[in-house]
Amino acid sequence: MVYTIVVHLRAKPDEESISKLHAKLLEASAVYSKDHETLSWFVMQSVHDKQDFTIVERYLNEGSQKYHLENPYWKTFDPYVIPLLEKEMDLRRFEEL
Repeated sequence: MVYTIVVHLRAKPDEESISKLHAKLLEASAVYSKDHETLSWFVMQSVHDKQDFTIVERYLNEGSQKYHLENPYWKTFDPYVIPLLEKEMDLRRFEEL
């Protein structure tokens, strides 16, 4: 069964934070999409509120996320992203039906 993580992020309202988060998420998607057992890792920005972003991570199974967590890029992601956020990330885990 496909293991899916959905993360909602809300950037601080200033244009610099929104722009930096946008760029970092595109970069992260390009990096993480290549991880072993990652089916897809894509990002979206709300069409109604440019501060709102969503990440959808799809893995072969729950254990597959170990490859994501072992990627050296992962250690740089949170330290860069967290200061750009208005509130904490909302991370939810699912199994696709």
